[in-house]
Amino acid sequence: MKLTTMIKKMCPSNSELSIPARNCSRLVILGSSKVGKTAIVSRFLTGRFEDAYTPTVEDFHRKFYAIRGELYQLDILDTSGHHPQPPPHRLSCSAPAGDVFILVFSLDNRESFEEAQRLKQQILDTKSCLRNKPKGRADVPLVLCGNKGDRDLHREVEPAEVRQLLGDGPPRCAYFEVSAKKNSSLDPMFRALFAMAGLPGEMSPGLHRRLSAQHCEALHQALRGGKPLRAGGPGGALGIVAPFARRPSVHSDLLCVREKVGGQAKDRERCVIS
Repeated sequence: MKLTTMIKKMCPSNSELSIPARNCSRLVILGSSKVGKTAIVSRFLTGRFEDAYTPTVEDFHRKFYAIRGELYQLDILDTSGHHPQPPPHRLSCSAPAGDVFILVFSLDNRESFEEAQRLKQQILDTKSCLRNKPKGRADVPLVLCGNKGDRDLHREVEPAEVRQLLGDGPPRCAYFEVSAKKNSSLDPMFRALFAMAGLPGEMSPGLHRRLSAQHCEALHQALRGGKPLRAGGPGGALGIVAPFARRPSVHSDLLCVREKVGGQAKDRERCVIS
């Protein structure tokens, strides 16, 4: 039997895990190219940092958690910093189906900060339309992330500018200056983001034990009350990155959006969701 087939058989799908919809969320990472989005995702999933730069088209990851007797699923969409489409259509697929957002910019690149401002406004406008709220006033769990804080270079974005931007944002919005290279302030950033979204803090990398694909059955054991496993986080929280995760289709995303908004958005046909 091929190794890939063996792992797929060993690791249960989300349907086999019977994860309730309320425990399924999508994290979307947005920002200009070369600001460190993929490096942040890599730190979150594996704890590693890669020096080599490879442009991202779009990467999709899925992580399962067993936390305090419940299973959770977190989908992570690492988007491209290159936008071939006009600005109004950049978030056509990522924003509506996203539940929590990280907007990344580089502290030594003003253009990337200005792009983060535009993306923030587009997210709020799109979510407001879907939820039938005044334009730009949707309450969306969102973190502005100033990356490359380890660089000894000329700083082009000052904290006061970011605070001013946050002043016009939703209540659930925060700012962190981080270094993906040095793994600095990333864990507090994720903890704050998950807290704003009402998700368990144990989803943060430092608060659960990472399991490899060969130990997927541990998620079932955690729920069945089987032999306890030594866990690195409080309450024996476990997490595992699903191998071979496939991004849901745009059609699936739209169905998900429809379920989330229900009948709230009277003008939903005018929203940029396709």
